[in-house]
Amino acid sequence: MASEEELFANIDALLEEEPQLPPPAERARLREAAGITQARLAQALKSTVQTVKNYENGRSEPKSPRLEAYQRLLNGWAAKYPAHAVPAAAPAPAPQPTPVPQTFTAVPTVETDLAEPDAPAAQPVRPAARPATSRRPAAKKAAKAALDPRFPHGPLAVLDGDGSAYGVNGIVLDCPATTVPQLVEWTLRESGLGSPKLHRNGKDGDPLIVLTAAAAVKLGLPERLEGHEQRRSLRLPEDHPVVKQVLKARWQLTQRGFGPWARIYRKATGNQRQCVQLAVLSWDALDARSWPGVSEMEPADIARVLGVYATRVITPRGSTAVSGLELMTALRPPTRAVQDRETGNWVSGHNPGSLGTQPMDPAPPEATPEHPVVVNSGWTGGFLDEEAYQWVRDVDLLSDEECMLPYAVGLDLNTAFLAAAARLVVGMSEPEYVQHPEFDKRIPGSWFVDLSGIELDPRLPSPFTPSGKRPTGPAWYQTHTVAYAQELGYNVAPIEAYLRRETGAYLDPWHDRLKNAYVDTLADLGVTKDLSDREFIAAMEHHKQKDPALAAVLSAIKATVKGGVGKLRERPQGKSYKEGERWPALERPTWRPDIRAAVISKARVNMHRKLRNMADMTGLYPLAVLSDCVVYPSPGTSPLDFLPYAASGKPQPGGFRLGPTPGLAKVEGVQEMAWAVDLMEKGLNPARHVKGDGHDAVFDEGE
Repeated sequence: MASEEELFANIDALLEEEPQLPPPAERARLREAAGITQARLAQALKSTVQTVKNYENGRSEPKSPRLEAYQRLLNGWAAKYPAHAVPAAAPAPAPQPTPVPQTFTAVPTVETDLAEPDAPAAQPVRPAARPATSRRPAAKKAAKAALDPRFPHGPLAVLDGDGSAYGVNGIVLDCPATTVPQLVEWTLRESGLGSPKLHRNGKDGDPLIVLTAAAAVKLGLPERLEGHEQRRSLRLPEDHPVVKQVLKARWQLTQRGFGPWARIYRKATGNQRQCVQLAVLSWDALDARSWPGVSEMEPADIARVLGVYATRVITPRGSTAVSGLELMTALRPPTRAVQDRETGNWVSGHNPGSLGTQPMDPAPPEATPEHPVVVNSGWTGGFLDEEAYQWVRDVDLLSDEECMLPYAVGLDLNTAFLAAAARLVVGMSEPEYVQHPEFDKRIPGSWFVDLSGIELDPRLPSPFTPSGKRPTGPAWYQTHTVAYAQELGYNVAPIEAYLRRETGAYLDPWHDRLKNAYVDTLADLGVTKDLSDREFIAAMEHHKQKDPALAAVLSAIKATVKGGVGKLRERPQGKSYKEGERWPALERPTWRPDIRAAVISKARVNMHRKLRNMADMTGLYPLAVLSDCVVYPSPGTSPLDFLPYAASGKPQPGGFRLGPTPGLAKVEGVQEMAWAVDLMEKGLNPARHVKGDGHDAVFDEGE
């Protein structure tokens, strides 16, 4: 006979089991007896009508905490309306809210107002899914953005190993998929995920599913990808079971294959895209430099970080560099619907202001040495060298007064390359070769000109070279660099040039969206435009600790700017590449090294202009410059000790000013002056050490 302890243990085990719900048919009877509609019950459970239907026909079961709430409701109804009893008079159903119309006005952009009103595309409607309240909610939420009724659950979800898909605003969807093809079908048919297009002539954003390590293993994927290549270049082999499953289900993979960022699709039917983007966290999909600490967060917090980024920038489709480039295309779609005058049919036509659908070869000096236009032509005339500053002042040019100052203070320009993209006029047509042209600063292009005779203060870097050294002879320069020489009062006489006659401000909407994202995210971290300079410095010291999730969003926005600019001149990838061959990036209309050169040239010129104005106003000269960071000798630990201010207390225009807006400065670091001089004597750049990581230059991004 069982002992009392054994019996009590068995009873306790029963009590600890999950609540048991009545059979599906009884659930429906109780709701109907109470006179409650499925829509009203879905609203109370913060769910959808389809989810309630699934509960009542046995297709799915609720999970905690909705499970306990639903059981409590059913128990209450069961006490009121027992089976076979005469039901009380049913109360009148509560009036239902007016259905939301299926039209949706997206967040307005500059381009929306400029676009010509051609035929709007039909908007497909995806069915809703099964949300729930997060069991691990994010600690703090950004302001909720209005959701498109076609995508009620936002742009993305983070799938965990237990089938919980964490979305934006704390919702959790129940995902029953156990294979990748099932996951794709669920995402497109039931999840309610996606994002509206950013331009009226563009395309809706594909839903993103981020897989935790546990979710990846559950779906049959390896927890880690191993190999000798860089992590971002690794792919599943073509004979892997998951790849075979995808192809057998008649889905396709892009040329990138199944890697950390896998895009699975079928050809679009009409106006409805069938594409899902996957990101595998344990395969290093989120680079720690761009997304610091995000991969280690809980799924709900990862969803929050990526959701804020998706709302303010774009739903990620790869690295931040890829996302930066995708954002350019999303805001300047290559085509639009135009009506054929002869047939009256709507056809695809060029969208004014975009780069079109066809790639454009650069002029030889704008290309890279391995580019076919260089290799096939035997070009030996040199190349543009428009890169960010990496300059250290010669220690022999330091004065005794400067060496006696106790501190070296680093100033970093907020998203300097983004500021350079504002109102930037770039070429939209093929390059045209011209001999002995008359210089015109309004024409984007590459100019072969001798600027070596220009004499400037050696305590400042030369504005014409990234090394800051004086040019030694004729060289190729972008228009902004030559225009600055003219601004300094020198006569310029180009020997030859490659010019683009058709021009446009291609990057304007890209700049505006990223600027707003950057400023809004800083404001959420307590760094606002109305702060005084002293308050701004104090706020910047602690903004990353205030909310690490939003700090990660801010880092990703900055990486999107620099990576997107760098990707305009993506170099060949892979060991199998041979010089002179075309590589995949060249087939993109956005492979435009001339636009990249224009952004960097303008940013470097802007930096030199501030350096020169600072010297004129304060007599101070920089110790070193790295990309968008400059180090000054200082009598104190704050930039307030040396920045120029008027008698009224307002900052003097023209030099460095503090603030959260792109192009304004923030404090990057403070060190002893002797430390900085010691680095300079060793040929090292103090700015690099102040910034810490050295990843702030505009690189030629890979994937």
